[in-house]
Amino acid sequence: MNNHLSDRINNMSTSATLAMAAKARELRNAGKDIIGLSLGEPDFNIPDFIKDAAKKAIDENYSSYSPVDGYGDLKEAISRKFERDNNLKYKTDQIVVSTGAKQSLANVAMVMLNKGDEVILPAPYWVSYRDIVKLAEGVPVEVKTGIETDFKMTPEQLEEAITPRTKMLWFSSPCNPSGSVYSESELQGLAAVLLRHPDIFVVSDEIYEHINFRARHASIACIPGMYERTITVNGVSKAFAMTGWRIGYIGAPQWIAKACTKFQGQITSGANAIGQRATIEALNAPVSKIKYMIDEFHHRRDLLLQLLGEIEGFKLNIPEGAFYVFPDISNFFGKTFNGVKIDNASDFAMYLLENANVATVTGEAFGNPNCIRISYAASESELREAASRIKQALSE
Repeated sequence: MNNHLSDRINNMSTSATLAMAAKARELRNAGKDIIGLSLGEPDFNIPDFIKDAAKKAIDENYSSYSPVDGYGDLKEAISRKFERDNNLKYKTDQIVVSTGAKQSLANVAMVMLNKGDEVILPAPYWVSYRDIVKLAEGVPVEVKTGIETDFKMTPEQLEEAITPRTKMLWFSSPCNPSGSVYSESELQGLAAVLLRHPDIFVVSDEIYEHINFRARHASIACIPGMYERTITVNGVSKAFAMTGWRIGYIGAPQWIAKACTKFQGQITSGANAIGQRATIEALNAPVSKIKYMIDEFHHRRDLLLQLLGEIEGFKLNIPEGAFYVFPDISNFFGKTFNGVKIDNASDFAMYLLENANVATVTGEAFGNPNCIRISYAASESELREAASRIKQALSE
C-alpha cells in the first residue's frame, strides 16, 4: 500500500537507533538476555527536586494549553541559564520551547530551508539531522571526518564544502554519536570561514553541554559576528535524565524565533505544561546538583575504553563528552565469524546483537560506515558483561 503514501514518508529513513532498540526488545520478548547499548538515554532517575516541582504543578492545576512558545517564566529561566552557562544573552522573545530538541530542530529546518538549499553536516552527525533536512526539501552535504581528527571538521573542510547553494551548517558539540567536543579555538577556526560567507546560518546543537569531561563548554554564538547567525538548540533530556518529558528549546535571532513559533502553532502548539513547570526548577538549579551523573558518565567512559581496548581490532579515540564511544571497527570487514561474513558496520552491529546479545548502532546511520556507536548510559556491571560478550563473540 506504499503507493498510497506520500513520497515524503516513503523517502524518509527509519531512525536506526529506535530500530535497533525495537529489535532488542523483540529479542528480549523471545527470551534472550540482551544488553542494550543502543539508545541515547541516561539510566538515572530524574532528580527528586525536579519531580517535586512536577507534583507541585499538578497540584496547582497546570492542565490547560500552554503558550505556543512556552511559559513566560520558563523562558526567563532559559534566558538566565544561557547567560550563566554560555555567556549568551537571549531575550525571552528569542526563545521558543518545544516538544523536545528534536522538534526544535525540525522547526528551524521548516522555517529556514527552501527546496534545494544545502545544509553542511559534519559526519558523523546525529541520526535525524539528515532526514529532517530532507523533509524540509533541503540537501544534506556530508563532510567526512575520521577517528584521526577525533571526528571533528576542520576549517579547510568547511570552506571546501561551501557552494552558492549553502544555507546552513548543523553540528553538535558534545557530539552524538562520537562524543567529540569542539574547543573554543576550534570553533573560532570554523567561524573565521563562516564570516567570509555572511549568508550561512548555523544550528549549534548543545543538548549534551553539561556532559563534558574537558574545559568549560564553548558556544559558537559567543564568537563575534556569529550570534546573529546562530540558532542554539538545547533541552533537558540528557543532563537531567528527562528524556520522556520532551522539553527542548532554542535561543535565536528574534525573527527566527517568531517564525518557529508560527510554525509550531500549526503543528503541536505548546509543549506539555507539567514538563515545562518542572524544567523551570531544573534550569534554575546550579549545575552542581547533577554533577554526580556527569562524574559517573566520566567513570564509565574510562572503564569502557579500557575494556574495548583489550579487544583486538577495535580502533579507539578518547571522546570528551556525551555518553558514547564510536570505535572504528573496519578491521573486521571481510572476516567471517560463525559462518557470518562482516562486510560493513551494519553487519557488525547485527552480528553483535545476534551472537553477543549486545545492542549497538551502526555508524552508517550517522554518516560513518566504518564505526559503531556504543552508549555507556548503562550500569558498570552491564558494561563489563557487554565487553566480555563482545570479546568472546569476536574471538570465535
